[in-house]
Amino acid sequence: MQVVWLSSSLALRDLQAFILHSCSMQMDPKLKKTKDSSSNSANSPDSTHSSFPFPDEVLERVLSLLHSHKDRSSVSLVCKDWYNAERWTRTKLFIGNCYSVSPEIVARRFPRIKSVTLKGKPRFSDFNLVPQYWGADVHSWLVMFAKVYPFLEELRLKRMTLSDESLKFLATSFPGFKALSLLSCDGFSTDGLKAIATHCKNLTELDIQENGIDDFGGGWLSSFSENCSSLEVLNFASLSSDVSFDALEKLVRRCKSLRILKVNKSISLDQLQQLLVHAPQLIELGTGSFQQELTPWQYEDLETAFSNCKNLQALSGLWEATSLHLPVLYAACASLTFLNLSYAALQSGELAKLVAHSPNLRRLWVLDTVGDKGLEAVGSSCPLLEELRVFPADPYELDLHHGVTEAGFLAVSHGCRKLHYVLYFCRQMTNAAVATIVLNCPDFTHFRLCIMNPGEPDYLTNEPMDEAFGAVVKTCTNLRRLAVSGLLTDLTFKYIGKYAKNLETLSVAFAGSSDRGMQCVLQGCPKLRKLEIRDSPFGNAALLSGVEKYETMRSLWMSACNVTMSACRLLAKDMPRLNVEVMRDEGSDDRQADKVYVYRSVAGPRRDAPPFVLSL
Repeated sequence: MQVVWLSSSLALRDLQAFILHSCSMQMDPKLKKTKDSSSNSANSPDSTHSSFPFPDEVLERVLSLLHSHKDRSSVSLVCKDWYNAERWTRTKLFIGNCYSVSPEIVARRFPRIKSVTLKGKPRFSDFNLVPQYWGADVHSWLVMFAKVYPFLEELRLKRMTLSDESLKFLATSFPGFKALSLLSCDGFSTDGLKAIATHCKNLTELDIQENGIDDFGGGWLSSFSENCSSLEVLNFASLSSDVSFDALEKLVRRCKSLRILKVNKSISLDQLQQLLVHAPQLIELGTGSFQQELTPWQYEDLETAFSNCKNLQALSGLWEATSLHLPVLYAACASLTFLNLSYAALQSGELAKLVAHSPNLRRLWVLDTVGDKGLEAVGSSCPLLEELRVFPADPYELDLHHGVTEAGFLAVSHGCRKLHYVLYFCRQMTNAAVATIVLNCPDFTHFRLCIMNPGEPDYLTNEPMDEAFGAVVKTCTNLRRLAVSGLLTDLTFKYIGKYAKNLETLSVAFAGSSDRGMQCVLQGCPKLRKLEIRDSPFGNAALLSGVEKYETMRSLWMSACNVTMSACRLLAKDMPRLNVEVMRDEGSDDRQADKVYVYRSVAGPRRDAPPFVLSL
């Protein structure tokens, strides 16, 4: 038997041992006798297949215990028997690019899918770099799912387009549908949510987050049946309109298993208090606005309600929160592991008081209004912190007297030695600071440093930031995601290609000197899956240097680079199994490829490309 094995967290020998152990623990006694008689088989994959033929029901039962989609994909490549067993036991499907495969291919491959995660537009659509009406419409997928997966229970969409008609179709086509999660999607309105609330009688999750949605009012919340008591997750924090609090309160009161509740700014503090009285079991809460002035008895009632939430682990929202309101939260802070303050423009002193009561924090998201002093408090109070994200309150404000600098980052790295994920928007940085930061925290897997002013050098030495990112890739050997910024030459990319052997995603903006930089990355990073580049001097030679690499990657995005149409056509000709798409800006040079999106696909060129997308 010819065995094929892709890189995976699961080695073949480990899987063999796992299967043997699982069989001994779970299989039928008659089957166990077969296993015992074969226990002296050789460890080679061939002998595993020939001398130890697993009964189908045993192999399927064991493979059903694998939850990682990467591991399952690797398992399916071992041999035909394992391919078929994995095919019949897979119930959850992850598709990282909706154009990498067609609904028809998916339907033929997997007959028993109950949960689908589907991603659409390139990530740079979050920065408005992908034109409107680009594509990624979910409707054709829903039509196929209705034919082959009438038992579908969960749908999770990211950067997809869906209409109200699609949501109505979803709500009426799957009788057992339970969970809908929409992140950074567009094209629909609250009328579509009304259809979901009306028809999905067994709904356990409705998660609406950061979508481009037409908000026609909060009346959709009243569409839940009076008998609906199954909700476990309800998130409408990103909607702007007032909601019917009476309907919301009744819904929360009925749903005794509600674990996650995130409301929008229309919910006042006294209303929040009433919700908490009905749902003290919450593990995650997104509050409404903190703008309300409270009477002493209202303040006391709210403080009591928070103190009764003994299981609360994550807290977000806190719009317009000030030092007058924060003490009501202190009683609930001791159990928090995640604090999302990305909507609360807290100052340094306010953050210091909050984190002083939150010693168990693992994840913290803040705005740069907290300043370096606020981050110093984080370093002193949160020794277990693993993830830090600092967002700009005003991305167009470049006043160095505001925001955060290298000093705040250094303070966190000194006190939070378990830090391994960072997204840090700052006004200035130095090579020495970054080198010290990664020395303090060498286990970074995600390092995204965004110096706000493009092309900014080390502000103390005026040197490029090459040595900073060189220190990151040399020290953090498990690095999987990297975003670079500041004044960078090809030296940075030479460091990345030489040392970043586990890197999967690289984001580049306003950086680089020549094509040689990108060539080093494509030739030197064996696990690279996504490469995102904007406003950089890379050209045709850089693009074509990845001809042998792109089929092992998920995607390449290049915009505002020096790539021409002729190079894109040459790439498409040499690599027919890749989709090469070019988006042209209005009034641009006909020879220039303004935006290039390259991705692997087993479905061929997409059939719904708008006129401004040229598929080569």
